[in-house]
Amino acid sequence: MFDPFIAPSGTLLGLLQRGRGDGTLHALAAPRAEALAALDHCVLDDPRHDWQVENRSLYYARLYIDLDGGLEGIERHLADPDDHVDTDDSRTGLALSVLGHLASYGRDDALALLRRYAADGANWAWALDELALRDDDAGLRALAAPVLARFPDTPEGTAALAAAARDAYEPRPWRLWAEDPRDEIGARLAHASAHGSFDRWQRQMNHTGPRPGWSVQAVFDWAQQALERGTALHVPAARCLAAVAGPDDRPAILAAALDGPEGARCAALHHLAETADPAVLDLIATAVAGPARTVADAAVAAFERMPGDDAVRRARRWVHRPDALGAAAAGILARRGTAADAPLVLGALRETVRGSGPDDLLLWTLVDGAGRLGITCAAPVLRHVYRETASSHLRGRAARALAATDPSFATGFAVECLWDCEETTREIAALHAETGDVRVADRLLRLAADPAEEAEVQTAVRSRIGFDPAGL
Repeated sequence: MFDPFIAPSGTLLGLLQRGRGDGTLHALAAPRAEALAALDHCVLDDPRHDWQVENRSLYYARLYIDLDGGLEGIERHLADPDDHVDTDDSRTGLALSVLGHLASYGRDDALALLRRYAADGANWAWALDELALRDDDAGLRALAAPVLARFPDTPEGTAALAAAARDAYEPRPWRLWAEDPRDEIGARLAHASAHGSFDRWQRQMNHTGPRPGWSVQAVFDWAQQALERGTALHVPAARCLAAVAGPDDRPAILAAALDGPEGARCAALHHLAETADPAVLDLIATAVAGPARTVADAAVAAFERMPGDDAVRRARRWVHRPDALGAAAAGILARRGTAADAPLVLGALRETVRGSGPDDLLLWTLVDGAGRLGITCAAPVLRHVYRETASSHLRGRAARALAATDPSFATGFAVECLWDCEETTREIAALHAETGDVRVADRLLRLAADPAEEAEVQTAVRSRIGFDPAGL
């Protein structure tokens, strides 16, 4: 999947793509046709950089409810011939999740569309999971025949059916179908499940995967062979070294970390870092300066995982480096530094935003560090990250950091965050938003009464209602 195009943050489309609370507020104030067009664009062309962890479905479903939006666009998208060509979950997953939430709000058109897609669509398993949470038993039983018809009555079809039943995120439909008295439904599913269980038992009994021998050299050989096959097993190999290495093996491990084969060298660096060996920091610097990219990357990763104060002290020296090791040092100071390290963390935060923009992965750690260290003068750059990042998770981290550093947060971004797409961000807002604002009071009451809202958010809402009843 290509990275999606994200519109500027000051536009209605850009706000909705980011899942910002202001997106909902602007959509409700915009001409209805314009707002629905932007909403359909987001749902049909998933704007998330990581669709597996970022939330948008409840956010968009609530906006369909508020705008009384129809589902014609979603229906055309699901029925498009591309559905059976581009079968990646990311093409239809967001639309199906939105339909699921709409069904839970009582939208019968969404429920009917999910049923039709579960019977005919390529991403039927996702639709079935949505229905498992919202449909009644009769609706689910009616889908047994079309779903099982997808699997031919062959050994391969039986194995695929067993895997589908075993791996289903929501098992409720499969349990209902297993009770079906028809041979082509209940009996067939029971046979497939039994066959799948037997195959799984055989695989467990006959496991012949690679295992290292019980010596330091055997572990090094195993790590090197894995790397030559294209599989990086540096960290598992380091755990094996912790189990087999004794004090007398240290010279051999140091030698491997300095100039051994790449796989062995990576494993040795991770092992030495995890045991906080006094020689490892110089070995890491040597590895990063060398020509082997795999070894350099492993050295940086080993440094990031290294426990102890030595890593923090060395991070203070390396934080000004313009390479991956300098970025790792900034991350260590953000996570484990003291108040005296605040200027270094702030400098790294500013430089990362200036050089790499508001979506760099290092910002996740640096933003957290600014909040943890209470760096009040970081508030302007945190506000910039909040506004511009396309990642709703990073925006939530920026909101948490602003709550700790920006005195204006309670009357500013915290109000908007009550409509945010991420439940953790709504929770922060529920704890901090100034209840004297009439919009806040109304929104808290709506969140408290919404059965689709997360329990943590409602707990935070109730804590505000309880402690500040006059504000509501």
